[in-house]
Parts: sequence; C-alpha cells; structure tokens
Amino acid sequence: MTRRKKVALVVGANGVIGGNLIDHLLTLDDWDIVGLSRRGGVSTDRVTYIPVDLLDRQDAESKLSSLAEVTHIFYAAYQDRPSWSELVGPNLGMLTNVVDVIETVAPGLEHISLMQGYKVYGAHLGPFKTPARESDANHMPPEFNIDQQEFLELRQVGKRWSWSALRPSVVIGFGLGNPMNLAIAIAVYATMSKRLNLPLRFPGKPGAYDSLIEMTDAGLLARATIWAATNESCANQVYNITNGDLFRWSEMWPRIAEFFDLEVAPPLPMSLASVMDDKEGLWNGIVADHSLAEHTYQEVSSWGFADAVFSWNYDFFADGSKARRHGFHEYVDTEAMFMAVFQELRSRKIIP
Repeated sequence: MTRRKKVALVVGANGVIGGNLIDHLLTLDDWDIVGLSRRGGVSTDRVTYIPVDLLDRQDAESKLSSLAEVTHIFYAAYQDRPSWSELVGPNLGMLTNVVDVIETVAPGLEHISLMQGYKVYGAHLGPFKTPARESDANHMPPEFNIDQQEFLELRQVGKRWSWSALRPSVVIGFGLGNPMNLAIAIAVYATMSKRLNLPLRFPGKPGAYDSLIEMTDAGLLARATIWAATNESCANQVYNITNGDLFRWSEMWPRIAEFFDLEVAPPLPMSLASVMDDKEGLWNGIVADHSLAEHTYQEVSSWGFADAVFSWNYDFFADGSKARRHGFHEYVDTEAMFMAVFQELRSRKIIP
C-alpha cells in the first residue's frame, strides 16, 4: 500500500531557518510543502506560498482553513519587539492561531515542531550555565520560548499528534531580509571594510573575542528538525542542535578576514547599528561597481543582531549529546560552514 505524502506547513517560510528547511524538504520525495509568511513567495509544483498576517485571527482563519491535508507544522516564525515582555503576546499569539486553525481543519495532523533557542536558558540575559542542557531549570519570565512550549505541552494532552522543540545556537545560512542573519552581516561588514581600505576589526565587547561560542548550520538544523518530527522516539522531546564544535572569535576572525583578502587589526568595540547607519550610499556604490544583485541595503543589513552576538563576553554553548543519544549523529565544521555561506553569497552576487 502506498503511503500518502506528508504535507509540511512551514511557518516563517522566508527566514533563514524556514527557507533552508524548505530547501531540505524539496530533496525528499514524500513531502509537499506549504510556506507561510507575511511576504508570501512564488509557488511551484512542490511548494505553495501563502501570505498571511498570523497576528490577525480572521486572516489566519481565512488563509489556513483550506489546509486540510497538513500532517506536520514546522513553526519558525518570529516577531520582534522592543522589550522581553512585549515579545510574549505576538509570538505566542501567532503560534496559537496556527494551531487553533490547523488542528480544527486537518484531521491527519501528526506533529508540531517548535523552533526555540538559547533564550530558554537565559543566554540573552548574561552569563548562563554552560554547557546548557535540555533539563536545565527555566528562568524568571517573561520568555516567549518557554510560553510557547508550555502551550504545546498542555494542548497535546489527549491528542494524537506529538510535538518537538529544537534549540539551535546562532543559525548560519543563506537568507535575505532577515533581521537575525549573522553571516550576511559579517560579509557586508567585511566588504565595506575592504572598500574603505580598512583592516577587519572585531567590533564586539571586550572579552567576547576570546569567549567560547558555537553555531548551528541551517542545513544541519533542517535535517535535525525532520528527524525529530518523523521519529516516534522523539515525540514530546526537546533537543539542543549544534554543529558539534566550539570556537573563539579570536581564532575564527583571521580565517574570515583571509576569505575577504583583508588584514586583521586589534578588536575595537563599536555598535555596527550605529557606524553602519550612514553606509547605504557606500553599499549602493559597491553594488553598482560590481554589478551585484539589486537588493536594498535594508535587505542585507542585520546590524542589531550582529551587535547582540558580538556582545556575548561569556561562554555561549549547550550540550548536544541528547540528540546523539537519540539517534541524530550529524555534525558540521563551523569554519567550513562560514566559508561555504560566504561563497554562496558571492555566487549569488550578493557580495563581490
């Protein structure tokens, strides 16, 4: 008997995580894909994009009520807000609206996958226990990641579907127009440094240059997400997903500079959001001189997120052994990952 195709509903389809997840799903023959985002996208025979405002319950019901064939929800959407408390309402509300509608119309729903992060461990607040483990205690709220997981835990009781939660570190992969894209921020910063005949200086806080940190490759995360969503032994479990190696910027920064044919000068703490605020004209000149793809400066700017990452003057890593114990054994060399993403940006003519 031929098993029916699985239907993935990817929420946050245009982000680094959602976009790379869709790319991975397209390599698998037994999936059809529906991508949700505010901007929508160009549909193909395998992927249907739906523009939707998930904060608008009426719009969510209107756009999602026909998705009766969905078997798996992959939730990777995020709405930014200026304070930790303000993040809770919209981010919990979007997840709630998706689950409310799909659970009602899709009787074959099997699994809901939730994308989290190290905010669960309080990594954004300051030095936290490392390595962080999935069993670590929660911290004082507000924290929308924790609220989202608690929502799924309570909602799942007595249901036939299961859930999983993935906790990556900083996710590195190709993506445009995303406010949380470290790779493109580094690439554009290096490109501008070269244009101005400057060495590549690490712009982070004192101490961040030598702290231990880790990353999560977007492709690795996509494969881990499907693994957790399709293995019964992973039902209702949480997993840290990391590349498997640690590094210090003091070791990685010269490698990055070498890729861009730049010298390295001593670190100099500065806010990229501030010093890059007047660089749109400079960037437009680079685009014109090198016949680059015509993306706006805003699409390739991720300065606030880069500032946040470069401010971590404390160790930033988690224990990824639970996923290995449960059967996911893939890893990625972080230096090779950075170089591959920079090369992809160059191949796509995002950078010269």
